[in-house]
Amino acid sequence: MALGLLAMAAQSKPAAAAIGTGKRIVVVGAGMAGLAAAKSLVASGYSVTLLEARLRVGGRVSTSKTWTDQPVDLGAQWIHGTSGNPLTALAQTVQAKTVQTLADSDIVYDAAGKELTTAGYRGLETLRTAMDKALTQAQATLTKDISLQQALEAGLSWQNRSAADKISLRYLMNSDYEQEYSGSYSQMSALWFDDDQAYSGPDVLFPNGYGVIPEYLASGLDIRFGQIVTQINTASAGVVITTQSATFTGDAVIVTLPLGVLKSNGVSFVPALASSKISALAGLDMGSLNKCILRFNRSFWPENYDWIGYTALAGGQWSEWISLAKPLGKPILVGFNAGDFGRQLEDLRDDQIVDSAMAALRKIYGGSIPQPISFQITRWGKDPFALGAYSFVKVAGTSALRGVLAKPVGKKLFFAGEATHARYPATVHGAYLSGLQAAKDVMAA
Repeated sequence: MALGLLAMAAQSKPAAAAIGTGKRIVVVGAGMAGLAAAKSLVASGYSVTLLEARLRVGGRVSTSKTWTDQPVDLGAQWIHGTSGNPLTALAQTVQAKTVQTLADSDIVYDAAGKELTTAGYRGLETLRTAMDKALTQAQATLTKDISLQQALEAGLSWQNRSAADKISLRYLMNSDYEQEYSGSYSQMSALWFDDDQAYSGPDVLFPNGYGVIPEYLASGLDIRFGQIVTQINTASAGVVITTQSATFTGDAVIVTLPLGVLKSNGVSFVPALASSKISALAGLDMGSLNKCILRFNRSFWPENYDWIGYTALAGGQWSEWISLAKPLGKPILVGFNAGDFGRQLEDLRDDQIVDSAMAALRKIYGGSIPQPISFQITRWGKDPFALGAYSFVKVAGTSALRGVLAKPVGKKLFFAGEATHARYPATVHGAYLSGLQAAKDVMAA
């Protein structure tokens, strides 16, 4: 906060021209994409000013230090696939400690709160195989896009399924698709929702918080905090960026605003964005993934598993938890809620959300389990500088729209962010790589 206020005090001072190029670049947003772009440009001799609405860097990478003995990540939490991932190299550079979690280190409970039997686990995998087969068939034969929900229900002969099958399938749809891609299965494109790639290798989280990565990238950069951009004007010889409190000029601008903010029309563009950009924004959407982080005085759940699954009667509600007891050695559970239910929770008070979470946990572990001694809750959809968790492809949209969104406009207006990366959307590494690409585009122009 103090650093942010100091930066705000000097926000009216224009950045001095760099000796290297004489070119001044304005980057809107100091999340991973903006920081990557700025770092690369500064290293190449450009003068760069970052405008950040918050009083911190990182965007949707946000490490809370409310619990002084244990930082927790409110946003991004993992490096997904460490082999060849550029974030792995960054983590090694800053000597950040990482801990591996395993997707198959899980225990699953049925709607009655009982652990699945061996036959129950086999049955769940059989349903998962049927679900994957239904989607593969739909993507191979559909001539017109439909929702993920429609494709799954048609391919699985939903109406003929037993009540037990429907409960298990809804759990899998939420766990495998909504939690992964953040959108509601009624809104995601059946044809394009999973048109992405992944790095190989394990997933790792940061015991001391993901925030060490953006903090490292931000070192030495000219960042003006508290600058809420309202207009981006590229009609003149250079660019003019207007915020609620100041005006900044440069030779070019890189816009790294989250998709949700771009779609909200809170920032105007002069001249207006082309119809192709507007169509790209319309065909993509911002999903929901929120956390309810509960800290207890002791662990009352099995500590030898990373993940806890719950096939609740109300599908998609409190179905996925990660235990931090094994990776962090602390009695902390993190409940994830995505899609429709993730959005609905944002309208509740904190105590109502905790009560809802505890009702699910008591269904599994009994009524005598202790109340949490502390909690932290996210509402990314109500965050005005995010307006959601990460992007997904809507019905009738295509993954190609990400490339349209990323395409530079002339030689002065450039875009970056996880929503613009075709290969690794909705990831921190995708955001980072998009920033590096935007910097290359600026230099090429």
